[in-house]
Amino acid sequence: QVQLVESGGGLVQAGESLRLSCAASGGIFSINSMGWYRKAPGKQRDLVASMTSRGATMYADSVKGRFTISRDSTKNTVYLQMNDLKPEDTAVYYCNAEGVQLGFAAGEFNRWGQGTQVTVSS
Repeated sequence: QVQLVESGGGLVQAGESLRLSCAASGGIFSINSMGWYRKAPGKQRDLVASMTSRGATMYADSVKGRFTISRDSTKNTVYLQMNDLKPEDTAVYYCNAEGVQLGFAAGEFNRWGQGTQVTVSS
């Protein structure tokens, strides 16, 4: 069973930086894409950034130029470097991974992490 473990959230002041990490493990054959989503109170969960296995990236307009997604394929890990954080970036950040898994549930998978809180004070 594929699992995602996130880390790196916290409380920072506006203008500061944070780096989120998400490690996928558990019977992974291949990963097609990994990404970060966020959900602020009273809002829906939206895409922040994603990266395919070929390195193609996508960013929400609100984070372009401030956030950078990267990955370490050897560790099935994706990172989100968040610079110049703003109070409106406050949300629970969720990691997502899509790919193919082995084992009794062999086939495609789409998994979510447990979420990590990012709070930016003004």
